[in-house]
Amino acid sequence: MEVLKALWEASPQSARELHDAVAARTGWAVSTTRTVLERMRAKELVVREEVHGLAVFSAARSKVEVLGDSLEHVLRHVLEVSGKLPVSALSGSAILNESELAELERLLNGRKKRP
Repeated sequence: MEVLKALWEASPQSARELHDAVAARTGWAVSTTRTVLERMRAKELVVREEVHGLAVFSAARSKVEVLGDSLEHVLRHVLEVSGKLPVSALSGSAILNESELAELERLLNGRKKRP
């Protein structure tokens, strides 16, 4: 999630730029950052492009999409919350603005429940 947060802030970024952005929070070696990026790429969470011969990465999905899926899974399947999901609990978030919160609420409470 730290990698995605860094990519949502600024994209595209090289593996080295991403490593520099997340190293203080993760404590990873550069090789670990590269391994995580390749695993995220295999899971289609990030995309890789070549820019002037340099591999750069971007998030494959928006912040709201990723957070919505994650929150829905935890709230519906782990905590077994039924009915409307309490997006208002996220109003103090440092990474979601009011527009993104509204979009997240539409996403979570406007889609059909998954089996």
